[in-house]
Amino acid sequence: MAEPFQVHRARAPDLPRIAAIEQVSFPDPWDESTLSWILEYCSEFFFVASVDGTVAGFLAGACEDTGEQVYGHICNFAVAPPFRRLGIGRRLVSRVEQQFIVAGAAAVQLEVRASNMAAQAFYQRCGYREVFTIPGYYANGEDARMMMRWFR
Repeated sequence: MAEPFQVHRARAPDLPRIAAIEQVSFPDPWDESTLSWILEYCSEFFFVASVDGTVAGFLAGACEDTGEQVYGHICNFAVAPPFRRLGIGRRLVSRVEQQFIVAGAAAVQLEVRASNMAAQAFYQRCGYREVFTIPGYYANGEDARMMMRWFR
């Protein structure tokens, strides 16, 4: 059965809708200028999912080279509330992971709010494991859980 959505690289016309998803998804959302910067410098790892031409979700990532290893980094990721639980999130994560592997990444990492148990459970289902806590990571002082998935 075909997916009811399409995944493609983010484009400038997608940014207003991505920013709107940010507003309803996060207490400290990225603004459109930040998203534009990510599109300019990390477009290889910035994907959207569309349903009937409407951006339903997005994932912005980047690759980081530590000098010893290359790691993918899921920087920001959200699906609009009406489109959740349709497989969009899992497909976006899978798509960016494919791109990280092509770029030579050994693993992918992300930060998630300590209070966001639903997101942590989602990432665990996708094969991610918590590696440590970052105290006071978010603007409101909330801790983050660093989670990773290794490719090799």
